[in-house]
Amino acid sequence: MPHKRNPILSERMAGCARVLRGNAMVGMENIALWHERDISHSSAERIVLPDSTILLDYMLQKFTRLIDDLVVDEKRMLENLGQSYRLVFSGAVLLALVDKGMIREDAYRVVQDAAMQAWRAGVDFGDLIKASDAVLAVMSAEEVDAAMDPDQYRAGRDVIFGRLEKLEF
Repeated sequence: MPHKRNPILSERMAGCARVLRGNAMVGMENIALWHERDISHSSAERIVLPDSTILLDYMLQKFTRLIDDLVVDEKRMLENLGQSYRLVFSGAVLLALVDKGMIREDAYRVVQDAAMQAWRAGVDFGDLIKASDAVLAVMSAEEVDAAMDPDQYRAGRDVIFGRLEKLEF
């Protein structure tokens, strides 16, 4: 489809990560007899260690390219959140309700009912949640807004990027 930007590098990273995890299993299986090491361990290691380091080098090169070429359209992302009636925040609201003392099963029912109503009626999930007496019994409208704030997902990013900037390749 010509109108889409193909996420082939992301898909490739996910696939290669599965290969690396599979190779790690060889090492995990070698642990069982580490005190009685025999030659059968080294035969597997001679394959997975070089293959894994070569694959990881390849992945780092491709991932660097992916990040360098990444285009983030923040305005469009916020529009997408709006088009989904902000249902993406249902999990965060559920956890906030539980943190405030609501029984998880009750919180799940309240959040799911509001989510289904938002989806069917095409109305904002946050407005429905803030109109719920069950929710307002344990959370304020401001706390609901905080649970649905997209900025919470950016917490710590400066620390993470700061660590990455310190790395030398």
